[in-house]
Formats: sequence, C-alpha cells, structure tokens
Amino acid sequence: MSPPPGPRLRRRVGLAGLVLYGLGTTLGAGIFALIGKVAGNAGPWTPLAFGLAAGVGALIALCYAELVRRLPKAAGEVAFVQAGFGSSQLSRAVGFAIVAAGIVSAAAILRAAAGYVGLLLPLPLLPAVVLLLVLLAGFAAWGIAQSVTLAALLSLVEIGTILLVIAAGTMHGPEQPLAEQTGHRLAGVGIGGVLAGALLAFYAFLGFEDVVTVAEEVRAPERTLPLAIGAMFVIATAPYLALACVALASMTPAQLAASEAPMADLFAAASGAGPRLVAALGALALLNGALVQIVKSARAIYGMAADGLLPAAAGRVHPATRTPLLATGLVAVAILVLALAFPVEGLAAATAFITLLLFALVCLALVRLKRSRPTAWSGLPLAVPVLAACFSLLLLGLGLAGLLTA
Repeated sequence: MSPPPGPRLRRRVGLAGLVLYGLGTTLGAGIFALIGKVAGNAGPWTPLAFGLAAGVGALIALCYAELVRRLPKAAGEVAFVQAGFGSSQLSRAVGFAIVAAGIVSAAAILRAAAGYVGLLLPLPLLPAVVLLLVLLAGFAAWGIAQSVTLAALLSLVEIGTILLVIAAGTMHGPEQPLAEQTGHRLAGVGIGGVLAGALLAFYAFLGFEDVVTVAEEVRAPERTLPLAIGAMFVIATAPYLALACVALASMTPAQLAASEAPMADLFAAASGAGPRLVAALGALALLNGALVQIVKSARAIYGMAADGLLPAAAGRVHPATRTPLLATGLVAVAILVLALAFPVEGLAAATAFITLLLFALVCLALVRLKRSRPTAWSGLPLAVPVLAACFSLLLLGLGLAGLLTA
C-alpha cells in the first residue's frame, strides 16, 4: 500500500535515544504506578510475580527482535500479522487493538501521575489530568526528535529514582523481616493472588514493543531496533526484582496496596525522609511513559493509514512538524475520557489483557513467517515463538482467573 500523500516521517533517532525512549514506558509506567497493586495481590510473593512476568516478557521480546529485523515498519504488529496471516481484516483488528492498548495504558499512567502530583500540589483529578495531557500531547505533536529527547532525559530521571529508592531500602531496617514475610505459605496468599500480581507486573515490562512503532523514524532500523529491544529488557529486569524485594522489606503489602504514590511512600518509609522529592521524580517518570504511549498510538494510526486500513487523512503528516497531528489529537481526547473514568489497576489490567492477546498473535505470525519465508541469517529456533505464544495465552488466562478470585 502507498503511504498517505504529503510529507513523510523523518529518520532522526539513533540507538541510545531509542533505548532511553523505550525505557520511558518500561521503567516508569509499571513500577511507579503498580508496585503497590502487585504487592496487594501477591503479598510476600511479589518478587515471584515479577519473575513470572519477566520470563514471559523475555520470550516475547526475542520474537519482536526478529520481527523488526524482517519488517521495520511504523505499523509494527499490523505489518507482522499482515505478513504472517495475509488477512486485512485481522490486521485492521490488530491495528485498532494497538491503538486501544496505547490509549488505555496512557490513561493508566496519567491517572497514576495525578496521584504523585497530589502530593505536591492541591490539584483535583480533573485539572491535574487535563494539564498534564495538554503538555504531553503538545510535545508529541511538536516533533519526534523533541519527543525522543524529552523521553530520554526523563528516562535518566527514572533510572536515578529507582536506584535511589533501592539504595534507601537496602540501608533501612525493615518493619517486618523479609525472611519472615516470605516464610508464609504460598496458600496464605493464594495462587490466584500471585497470578493476578504477575498479570499486573507484566504491564511493568511493556515498552519494548513501543519502539517498533517509530521504526520509520529510526536510522538503520534492521540493526538498531533489535539491539534496542534487547537492551531495554535487560536494563529493566534487575532493578524490578531488586525493588520488589526492597519494597517488602520496608512496607507491608497492605500499605503498598493502599498507596496512591507507592514509590514516594516507599522512599519515605525506607529513608525516614519526606516523600516530596520522589513524588516529583515519580510524576516526571510517569509522564514520560504517557508521552511514549501517545506517540506510539499516533504512529500506529499513521501506519494503518499507510497500509490502507484507515482513511489517508487519519495518517496525514504536517509539513512543519512531520508528525501526524490529527491522530495525536484523537488519541489525546480518548486518553482524557478513560483517565477520568477508570482506576489505575483496572486500566493496567485492561492494557495487559489486550497486549497479551496481541503478543500471542504476533508470535504465531512469526511461526508462520519462519515456516514460509526462511531467511539467510540465523533467526530464533521455531520453539521460541511457539512457547512465547503459549505462555502469553497461559499468563492471560491464569492472570484473569487470579483477578477474579484474588
């Protein structure tokens, strides 16, 4: 299909910027918003929940790394599914699911960011969400270079904040010894609680798929994108597991679950200092994740329009900003409605649900591509996308069952 008429996206993003851009979602959205909710479900087994989510995420990330080498397109999963299954109807459904997942995820992040802002300014939910969303949509509309630069800077803030909280926690004498907490029987929490926690924890590992949607704005995408995906996943996993342990050593699961700004409260409990510093840093981290989701959703709309799955006007690029302005505006309005209507954990669970379905479909598309279009270079063994698809569906089913019984 031909792209929408008019200006095209411009390749301005390199490896370092792309890694930091993707980490904006991976390090910010999940851990700053949901560490408390995961602990509320999994209790003393919170590190196990994160470990389960990391295992499934690693398999899927490997599949994405091969797919973006084969098909570095802005449509991302839409292009993968189209190539694997050859169905325009299925590709269109996948495209809408990508947009929906990005919008719902951004709404969850904004709702969580409002909780951190509430520790700094006496702003009610509505004006806080509107103000933050206008700022982010403005950056997303301004240009990809500006968006990636801002995301990269805020990602460094996120990394520093997470390390600060971990350092504070390791120097603090825990309220309840971690060994005593984890000595409880698993049945005391329930397997459903652990699986529900793993479903929410999986949200914290999302982000590697977001970089795919800016493929047409990346230099040397066949090489840069797989490297970025691998680097992002490795950078995120170790701090998450460490933070889960530190959180349980400093606060009880009930305290974490009740917090509207868990990282700020965790820092205060671990260090004895006030929560305002980490509240400010947490708000910035969450805004970074929301910015990435806005850019992702707008680029997914652009990619669908380029493939003829949406009207060309939906993906038209402005000649000055070289960004899809109409798509960005539509995404912002939808985010506002959802952020005001639903709680963080519900939005995060919905994001994980949609995304796991997408992941399973994308991994099955890779299975078909590997069988029908083998490449000259050595790709993944066929067992990897098969296992990734199976574990995605398994985590989805067990996680939903856990949410219903937790």
